[in-house]
Amino acid sequence: MNLFQSTADLFIPDSTTMPGALVRTTHLGIGAHQDDLEFFAYHGIEACYGKPDAWFTGITCTDGAGSSRTGPYGHVTDQEMQAIRVDEQRKAAMVGDYAAMLQLDYPSSAIKDPANEHPVEDLTSILSIALPEVVYLHNPADKHDTHVAVFLRSLEAIRNLPEEKRPKQAWGCEIWRALDWLIDEDKGLLPTSARPNLQAALNGVFDSQIMGGKRYDLAVMGRRLANATFFDSHASDTETGMTFAIDLNPLIHGDSEDVVDFTLSHVERLKDDIELRLKKFR
Repeated sequence: MNLFQSTADLFIPDSTTMPGALVRTTHLGIGAHQDDLEFFAYHGIEACYGKPDAWFTGITCTDGAGSSRTGPYGHVTDQEMQAIRVDEQRKAAMVGDYAAMLQLDYPSSAIKDPANEHPVEDLTSILSIALPEVVYLHNPADKHDTHVAVFLRSLEAIRNLPEEKRPKQAWGCEIWRALDWLIDEDKGLLPTSARPNLQAALNGVFDSQIMGGKRYDLAVMGRRLANATFFDSHASDTETGMTFAIDLNPLIHGDSEDVVDFTLSHVERLKDDIELRLKKFR
């Protein structure tokens, strides 16, 4: 496996040699920035934590440049911030006991350029070795441009695999646009109640982002609690945390499915649901 960026970082917390570290992967997350995986793919991290037959591998696609910084990080240069964020992501991989953590170190502009084939080639190479059963991606309705671009590159890489080697399940998870707007039938429900101490530890690793001006640690936990509480108005809560996701299986197991039509169909079902309820009680 040869990654395009010479500065790409491969970290294996338990020092297992390659390719064994990747081959053991059962759950895999592909995120745009350092901290994205811990915020949207906790369901997969926890599913593997402490289990000898389940392993989570993380991929972060961009170099982490351009992040918000104030307070103790207000003086940090862009290059210094990139190094800090790589180190924080490595720490999260240790806390979460990941099988492997790969940071591809692309600038966002490279990821957003559909003519640049290198990110897709890297992702295809990693996926063809790891062959995960479950993947966690950004969702196609996210409002962050880099997140959407990473989603599209990830989808292309998965579709590059032979049908029989593709993940059995793919989830598009919420970060920069919550997915509570999906109608209930379209919501993928990923419980995140277990191990609140692990959640806090993973979120808290990213000090440069939290102390740098964004309380992601509080916001992520608040969203998970809100999702669990407001999901069903007529039933008592059975979870204290929930991540909502879009089931991406129609896209990864149906090459002819158009990603724009697929995504907008969820919006149309929300429109129909609102219209029906208003007309019913008008």
